[in-house]
This record gives sequence, C-alpha cells and structure tokens, in this order.
Amino acid sequence: METIEERKQTQKISQGSDSSFLKIFNAWDWVEVQKRIQATTDADVLRALHHPHPGLSEFMSLLSARATAYLEPMARKATQLTQKRFGRTIRLFAPLYLSNKCQNICTYCGFSLDNKIPRKTLTSLEIEAEAAVLKQNGFDQILLVTGEAAREVDNDYFIRAVSQLKKHFTQISLEVQPLYEDQYKALHMAGAYGITVYQETYHREAYKEYHLKGRKANFDFRLETAERACKAGIHKIGMGVLLGLQDWRVDSFMTMMHLKFLRKNYWQTQFSLSFPRLRPAAGALPPAYPVTDKELVQLILAYRLVEPDLDISLSTRESETFRNHLIRLGITTMSAGSKTNPGGYSAAKDSLEQFEISDERSVAQICRMIQAAGYNPVFKDWDNGITGR
Repeated sequence: METIEERKQTQKISQGSDSSFLKIFNAWDWVEVQKRIQATTDADVLRALHHPHPGLSEFMSLLSARATAYLEPMARKATQLTQKRFGRTIRLFAPLYLSNKCQNICTYCGFSLDNKIPRKTLTSLEIEAEAAVLKQNGFDQILLVTGEAAREVDNDYFIRAVSQLKKHFTQISLEVQPLYEDQYKALHMAGAYGITVYQETYHREAYKEYHLKGRKANFDFRLETAERACKAGIHKIGMGVLLGLQDWRVDSFMTMMHLKFLRKNYWQTQFSLSFPRLRPAAGALPPAYPVTDKELVQLILAYRLVEPDLDISLSTRESETFRNHLIRLGITTMSAGSKTNPGGYSAAKDSLEQFEISDERSVAQICRMIQAAGYNPVFKDWDNGITGR
C-alpha cells in the first residue's frame, strides 16, 4: 500500500506537464486513429514504402490491413536497413526471474495476486546460483524480472541484486514495478543499465478491465514511467504493448508516438522495442484480439522501416520456426534458453512461470541457428567506457 507521501508524488506525476507525453496522448482519440488506419489506400502504402524519412503518417499506412499485400517489398527494405545499421549480428540476453510475488490483479498474467500458486523470492545465495548458470552459458546481458510487490520486493532489494550481479554481468536491466525518479537514480548509481516497462495497452477503458487491483491499475502513472527513468539517467528504455489485449494496429501506433516523443525529448537515452504476444499462463484469459504470425511480421517490418536504428527484440514466447525466420527481417536482439520462474536455471521448478516458453532450445542451439542463417550471435558488443553517459 502506498504511503501518503507516495500518493502525493503519484498525483503530482499523473497531472503531467507541458512537455509530458501524457498531455500529448490525451489529445488523441483511439477511434479516430483506428479509422485513419482503416482508410489507408494502396497509394498511401506505396508512398510510405518509398518515403525517404517516414514518420507517423507513413507508419499508419504500413500498419494497415492494406499493407499486407506489400510484405515482400517491406521485408526486402527492412533487411537492407537492418544490415546497414547493425550488420549481421544478433545480440543475446537472458531474463533472470527474481520473484513471482505480486500485489496486482491482472487477468492475463500468471503472477496475478488472485492466482493461488507457490510464491518465491530469491535469496542472495539463490541469485548467485542463477548467475553461475547464466555465465556458464556465455551471457553478459541479463534482464532482472519480478512481479509487482513493492512491500516485499522493493527498491532496496533491486539495488542489492544489481550490486551483487554487476561483478558477473556487463549489462543489467530490470523489468519490475514502475518506480519514482529518485528510485531510478539509486538503481542507476548501483549499476543498472536499462529499464523495461510495457504499457500493456494504450486503450484506457480496456486497461481498466485487465488491471483490477494494485498500483498497476494507475494508467497515467505507468504511462509516465519511461520519462521518470530517462530523467534519472537510465541508459536504455525497453518499451512495447502486450499484443492481444486490444487492436494491435492502434496500440502499436500509440507506442510509436510514445517512442518518438521520448527520442525527441531524451535524445541521450537509447530505446528498444519488444513484441510480447499473450501466451498461455495459469489462471489467465485467452487473448481477446489474437495477433497472427503474418500480422506480427508486418508490425516488425513497419517499425524497422520507420525507425532504422531501433533495437528490436524477440523473446522465447515465440516458436522455434517463427524465430528462425525473423532473424533476417529486422530483429536485432533475442532471448535464449529462457526460464520464467524464480530459480528456474539452477533449481527444480517449484514456483509458477509467468507464461509458457515456446522456443525451448538451449543457448548453444540458438547460436547454431543464428550462424546457420549467416549471422553472428553476440553476447557483448559495447563497453562501459564508451556508452557516453
């Protein structure tokens, strides 16, 4: 439960400022965006495909149902742009789940508070055991993941985990509950490199239906999380929506609008995008708006054409075959050998997974697949001395 001071901070943040994305977002109408995307013509798609510097209007066209007839030329151009910017490389990372305790009730998540499942938070010794397995597999970039349980898994816990793990890994990012700016500053000082936060859906009413209890129910506070992290000096922000909660075309347009705002106002920060699709999870509802493989390919291509230097990630939520084909179509980062339950790498599976993994190949098998596609798997491609921040 929030303290009075925390509640005051939340209210102040949620009021927004003249330069906040919340102000811009509130000026857009979901249905109007939907209609504009649906009104796209073949001429609009062709203009977008050949535009030298495509923007939001072109992104709308590339997202449209009309653009599905142009996936082949979109794929050719996306491949060229990706190789020009990133070469033939795929960076690999692993999620490290620290806790599945959560105070939120979210209808799509296996960690939801109302799911009567075994809960676990890793001790420092257990974290060390997980780190040893990941290092043995070659990882140098990890993503620390928890449910949102601010009373039990708080910022002090995150700082201790980052401080403990930075002697093992060069890059440590976190996907945890939204925090305040001073908390992100403390994480940054402890050695955290990145923060990942998904808005889940930008549809306000649908958001209420999916998030029934807990701090996550505060749409505005979550929406401005990326800005607080940027102001705190975090190097990289991971973004995205949970595909399947609402119309993926409109949700993705809102994500692009959010991304462009952040890149303009926080140009020192790097950004990445992920495309999680709803996967089976204990106690979770099936997707109300399922996204097909073809539609996900179209979405990834559209992002690449409009943002040529954007880091685009694909998780082990997706199948082996699908991930194999996406190597050449704009993906730059992949997770490998993932476990989505606390202690999953080093101990028996005694706590619930957040979602089911679809690509269960080992890290070595993923590396061989990447090499067979003519690309190089990369575990580290930068150094702290040249990050520029």
